[in-house]
Amino acid sequence: MGTFAQNRRFEAHRAELIHSLDDPSRVGADASFVYFEDGLLVVDETGQVAALGPAAELLPTLPPETTLLEHRDGLICPGFIDAHVHYPQTGVIASYGARLLDWLTEYTFPAERAFADPDLARAVAGRFLTELLRNGTTTALVFCTVHPESVDAFFAAAQARRMRMIAGKVLMDRNAPAYLKDTPQSGCEDSRTLIERWHGKGRLSYAVTPRFALTSSDEQLARSGELLAEYPGLHLHTHLSESEEEIAEVLRLFPDRSSYLDVYDHFNLLGERSVFAHGVHLQDADCERLADAGAALAFCPSSNLFLGSGLFDLARMESHEINVGLGTDVGAGTSFSLLRTLNDAYKVQQLRQHSLSPLKSLYLATLGGARALRLQDRLGNFETGKEADFLVLDCHATPLISYRMARAERIEERLFALMTLGDDRVVREAFVMGKSAFKR
Repeated sequence: MGTFAQNRRFEAHRAELIHSLDDPSRVGADASFVYFEDGLLVVDETGQVAALGPAAELLPTLPPETTLLEHRDGLICPGFIDAHVHYPQTGVIASYGARLLDWLTEYTFPAERAFADPDLARAVAGRFLTELLRNGTTTALVFCTVHPESVDAFFAAAQARRMRMIAGKVLMDRNAPAYLKDTPQSGCEDSRTLIERWHGKGRLSYAVTPRFALTSSDEQLARSGELLAEYPGLHLHTHLSESEEEIAEVLRLFPDRSSYLDVYDHFNLLGERSVFAHGVHLQDADCERLADAGAALAFCPSSNLFLGSGLFDLARMESHEINVGLGTDVGAGTSFSLLRTLNDAYKVQQLRQHSLSPLKSLYLATLGGARALRLQDRLGNFETGKEADFLVLDCHATPLISYRMARAERIEERLFALMTLGDDRVVREAFVMGKSAFKR
């Protein structure tokens, strides 16, 4: 429920309401969530959750000056968290016909070249963040480019919107076009400058971001590990075991290492704030090491299907108790919508002979993402004191969704319908720190 401090103003949002308490694969479905058919979410003037509960019980306790907002036919849930996405690839989404390594050469590298221009970087950063909010994503772990200008533009745009974002400059000193290479020294110096400028400023955090082992030398990976040791609280964001061709090339470049993950481990890049995108093809020893380190994987089903990389084994990661978040991986991912991404995730798991429940899907898109990014003390559900990033989903956004909802008897059915039929049109309104940031 919660208590209300004196001399503070509050807003109360009334609607159907749901949030995750824990991973249903660990605690069981019934213990994993809270649902109110007629609920109330109370937010204080600082943008934090002040109370949550049944409307009938909470309404009489509200201070008299409280503003009450009723969201009819809406479902309130926490803001979605994208655990892996590339903002510079916004303009190459839906580019035809390539697998991973070809995709980089044909689309990614040429697109990223332009981000040396601060004006272009600012324009794309603004478009990208608007697209996230339109789709209900309020927090993300984001790749920039090798250019420091791309990081400055992104963080400035995110700060203006008060969004909680994690991002970093790409480190890449080999196996890339000359116009995108840095050096171990310049990459480290640029990263240090950006860390000092942005890390911990407002709701922003920095991620040391080697693109992947193929494009960083031993020296650059070593310096990345040194940065993580120098600045406690940084994230590590990179790619891991996305495609079989990529893995073979990594093992050729690092013949002394036992696996792709062991390359990162050798250079001290494995820790509780390390997030590895994909992890489609992992050995059991890798899974055990990820779990021991407290590191996380970003499950990116749309891009894995689009590039033909493989089928992520979520049940296996659950058995190892590895934290998993959900990533759109735009631009190889084909939508900014985590609802559409969950649609693909369900189908991938069906092919893996594993059923992805709607409650697990809700968890992956919210609290699971927060845990993957080590933000669970601030985000992911509506526990009192957490930052009030939340969505109002429209349960009648399209004629088909409305028709299906009339035949759904339980909240699990309603969630599954939204996750199967939904897209950006389902997001009626997105709130950041209690303030409306997007309204359809």
